[in-house]
Amino acid sequence: MANFYFDSKAYTDAARMLEGVLAEEPANLSVRMLLARSYFHSAQLGRAEAELRRVLDSDPAEDYARLMLGRTLERQGRREEARPHLRLVAAMTGEQV
Repeated sequence: MANFYFDSKAYTDAARMLEGVLAEEPANLSVRMLLARSYFHSAQLGRAEAELRRVLDSDPAEDYARLMLGRTLERQGRREEARPHLRLVAAMTGEQV
């Protein structure tokens, strides 16, 4: 159901549902990533940042989480903090970000 809300761009509703799922499955990185994306798209950037950092604590090689963290920091006007994350993503993927 959370995927339906996310796909429908009802990001706040998706986040609410995913918070409940995550409470029951705190180690589920897929749920945590979708929650972070929901927060990002609903401009809850502090929450998105926190979830992305948790993902990266569990899996430092998760390049999409690192890209999203960089973009989240940029949206918050924290370009200097974003730069190392975006450089690392470019090195990991071989693509310019």
